[in-house]
Order: sequence, then structure tokens, then C-alpha cells
Amino acid sequence: MKVLVIGGGAREHALCRSLSLDPDVTALYCAPGNAGIAEVAELRSVDALDGAAVAALAADLGAGLVVVGPEAPLVAGVADAVRARGIPVFGPSAQAARLEGSKAFAKDVMAAAGVPTARSYVCTTAEEIDAALDAFGAPYVVKDDGLAAGKGVVVTEDAAAARAHALACVEGGGQTVIEEFLDGPEVSLFAVTDGETVVPLQPAQDFKRALDGDAGPNTGGMGAYSPLPWADPQLVDEVLATVLQPTVDELRRRGTPFSGLLYAGLAITSRGVRVIEFNARFGDPETQVVLARLKTPLAGLLHAAATGTLAAVPPLRWSDGAAVTVVIASHNYPGTPRTGDPVEGLAAVAEQDGPTAYVLHAGTTQDASGAVLSAGGRVLSVTATGADLTAARDRAYRAVGRISLDGSQHRTDIARKAAADAARATNAGAQA
Repeated sequence: MKVLVIGGGAREHALCRSLSLDPDVTALYCAPGNAGIAEVAELRSVDALDGAAVAALAADLGAGLVVVGPEAPLVAGVADAVRARGIPVFGPSAQAARLEGSKAFAKDVMAAAGVPTARSYVCTTAEEIDAALDAFGAPYVVKDDGLAAGKGVVVTEDAAAARAHALACVEGGGQTVIEEFLDGPEVSLFAVTDGETVVPLQPAQDFKRALDGDAGPNTGGMGAYSPLPWADPQLVDEVLATVLQPTVDELRRRGTPFSGLLYAGLAITSRGVRVIEFNARFGDPETQVVLARLKTPLAGLLHAAATGTLAAVPPLRWSDGAAVTVVIASHNYPGTPRTGDPVEGLAAVAEQDGPTAYVLHAGTTQDASGAVLSAGGRVLSVTATGADLTAARDRAYRAVGRISLDGSQHRTDIARKAAADAARATNAGAQA
């Protein structure tokens, strides 16, 4: 089939890379794409938020499947416009995408479906904000109700900072969600669904804070790894039964079935699994490591979800190894990033580290001479696979070391603890 991917970040590069390896994909397009995606897909120009334009492009290309990567086009109804043209599309309707577009809506759905999540208050006034902050106490968790590119959440011990963020969220008629703090490690679990059948993928963990040791401000994500050796082997089955399937069933009951990628952000708390948030699309950078381990051809899986035939798909196949992604970000990210700096060393990674390590482009562009330049906050996702987390991590950081971007930053501790703990467990088992 011919496939059109909408978006231009590292998530879309990961999707395009996997789709390009699928023998059933006869032509692959991406709009607008980026400098790296251009190596595996034909780029097209389109306003990703213009549903009519995306649908027209898909029709002109003869696409048999459209994959909408980012959340903003989904919330804007791009998938609806493509479906209206009779073209299969992987991505939920605007109504179903409210699961990500409004945290208050997501809380309402979870309450109706009996999904375990943090206790919360939806606030629209200063008085309500003060009451909610007093009710929960520190650490304070304050969320912008709408889309915020992964940076709309403040977790702080500082009551004044929490109140300031909440007030900024409600300014101009908005609302904020203030909720209890959830202890324990976080897990990202994706599931492909056609609105009835739900097929979970392998879990991953990402690193939201900008600096080593989970210090610094929230970002869109600075790295990820999969699998999670420390997680309960029954975690995926438990989340499918208590979170994913009930949520999909509730949205179908409401007349707004969710077809696409349902992303559950989870906290493994002392009281059990709790949902932190839902997203309506593949996450970035978790997609990079999850797809690196997926052996089932991607196009058929996404097409089955888009056409309501997911129940007929055989069980997914996964590599036994691990994958690690390290994000290289621009100077000053997650503040206003510096752009236009040359990115060097990409060829060295391909020549010396491929195919077990490779670079996925996020915020890049090319100048007239073909040189790759930084064009965003998160510039590259350096992804590597290996027999275990230690091997994958070593390969990822070796590849990171070959890349030069003036003023760039990256975390040095992605998957460090998980790899060390897994190695100790393996050694202890061998000695026993």
C-alpha cells in the first residue's frame, strides 16, 4: 500500500523508518517531514492542521493509509477529514482525541469507566485553585487542561509556583487540573485499537526532566528505554484489563469510538497502578525504542486498526533484546532554543555504528548546500539496540559521542539505573 505520514519529528521519523522496512509498503510519503525523514520517504508540503488539505494530499497520492503523528492535528479533526474522503486513517477523531486535548475530559472518562487515577479537582477560579492546593498539599501537581507539548505540567514543593502556573492556565477562560501526587516509577504503555479490540505494545520508560538525576524543568522527553526489567511481568495484562479496554469501551459507549494509538502514562504507586494521563498518539521518545523492538510489520497493524479488523491480526512479535534512545537538544531547551547550528557526525554514526545504532531526526532542516542544521528544541534521537540494556545503552552513547552540535545538551543517565539493576540481577542469578 501507499502510506502518508503526517508530522515532522523524531516520532514520525521512527514511524517512517519502520514503515520503510515493511515489504507491503510500495510508496512512503511524509508531510512535512524533516531532513532525516527525507532519506526514507518522499516529502510533501502541507499544513498539518488543515484537514481538508491533508485529505486532498492523501487522495492525490493514492494513499491507502494515512498515519497522523502529532496530537495537534488529531485534536483539530484532521483524521475526521481524511475518513470523510473514504481513506483509512490511523488516528482518532477530534471527539475521541479530547482524551488528550482536555485533561478534565479524560478524568471524566476515567471516572465513568472505573479506571484508577489520581484524585483531582478541575478549577477555573483563583478560589478553586487555592482550595485544591490546600486539599492535596505538597508536592503540588498542576496541569494545563489543554495541549502543551509535554510541558504543561508542574510538579513542585513550592506553593507559590504551583499557584502561579494554575492561574496562568485559567487566564482567559481556561481551566486547570490539580491532583494528588502519585509516588513510584512512571511507565508509558501504548496500545493500538480499532475502537473495540485493543492490542498493547511493549512498555517503555521515558525521562521528562532536562537534566541528569531527574533535575531541571519538564521537557517533551530526553530519552527512553524498553523493555523494563524491573516491571511486574503481569503489568501489561493488568493495564489492558483495568485501564485500556475500559477506556476504549467507555468512549465507544459514548458514541465517540477511539481508533488509533491510545497512550497510557502510568505511575506504579504503592497503592497499585494509576493513570497519570492519556495521549491520543504515539509518544516521543518512547516510540523510538518501542518500534526498534517490534518485529511485526507496522503497516498491516496500523491498517487493521484503521479499518476495524484488528481482531484478525496475529499476536505481535518482539525482539528479545533492548533499545535505548538518547535525545540531543539545542542550547537553552526547553526554553527558547537556539537554531540554525550545523549538525555534524551523522555520517560517522551510519558508517561506524549502523545498523545497531542510528539517528532519528526531530528538529532539523537542510540549507541550500544540503548541510543539516538544527531547527527546534529536541534535534535528534540517537537510538540503539542490543542484547540487553547495557549493550543498547553503550551503543547509544557511543553514537552520541560522534555527533557535534554547538551548545547542545543531552542527559548522560538514560537507562543507567535500569541497566545496572538488570546486570546485578543477572549476575546474582548466575552465581546462585
